[in-house]
Amino acid sequence: MERPQFVIEASEVESMAKKSGLSILQLLPSLVKTAQKLARPPISKYHVGAVGLSSDGRIFLGVNLEFPGLPLHHSVHAEQFLITNIAINGETNTQLKYIAVSSAPCGHCRQFLQEIRSASDIQILITSTENEGDNQDNVFRPISHFLPYRFGPDDLLGKDVPLLLEPHHNGLILNDNGNIPNSNPQNLCNGIADSEASQEEIELKFAALEAANRSHAPYSGCPSGVALMDLEGKIYKGSYMESAAYNPSLGPVQAALVGYLASGGGDGYDKIVVGVLVEKEGAVVRQEGTARLLLNSVSPQCDFRVFNCNSGSNNCKKPSS
Repeated sequence: MERPQFVIEASEVESMAKKSGLSILQLLPSLVKTAQKLARPPISKYHVGAVGLSSDGRIFLGVNLEFPGLPLHHSVHAEQFLITNIAINGETNTQLKYIAVSSAPCGHCRQFLQEIRSASDIQILITSTENEGDNQDNVFRPISHFLPYRFGPDDLLGKDVPLLLEPHHNGLILNDNGNIPNSNPQNLCNGIADSEASQEEIELKFAALEAANRSHAPYSGCPSGVALMDLEGKIYKGSYMESAAYNPSLGPVQAALVGYLASGGGDGYDKIVVGVLVEKEGAVVRQEGTARLLLNSVSPQCDFRVFNCNSGSNNCKKPSS
């Protein structure tokens, strides 16, 4: 069975547009129904698809995800999936330019999009007929049309702080240079030190550290990252991403699950066998409880491990050009 395609390379985008006789911008809404079919909303049964065109000419897909048995606030919205997909699979400083979406973005998503520095330049097209009032002439409109009185990073952060889709490095290092102190045995890989751990276990831990270092958490100062491993030994990383409005923030497990699906991980989550979370020691925002809850729900056999880290340097600044 052919795996779903969540990233379409620029050359293929051009080929698809030419073959269909459409411009690239006309191609975006034509792919929305394809994206909707990839959504996983077992609770609401409401399929949302978002298709985005990036500055490098690639097309990224986003879909909504819901997790049975869990509160709906654990869900991933299609626009969040889309942005996370770009963050994981885009190149350095890849920008989101246009979005075609099946339904009008909810307030949650309009707010989450504000974390992108170029948010005011992003153009949105709604394809569903029930939202004609939002987009009567079927054209792309700027986010300011959908959220005229914005609240975002400019209200809380300095200009030198990197935003979503910009390079981050939070300067985090694992405690004791990668070995968790013996005074906290519960934070070991099931009590196994690096000298006893397999190469796969070590690789997974440092993948989660890399995700934590890329985390966008300027409001709480509590970056975190998750790495998941499937039965084939493939690793999928996810970084915690905060919103200035707090509630639309996306957890690192959800981000890693986006990475899993966008990379063709499979039809279900049952192939995920190991998960690692890296977060700051003594953080005021902790991901461990939520991460355990979510992973236990989607893949009960997943062996979940937690490692603490500390700031080796205060390096979370917008890189100079």
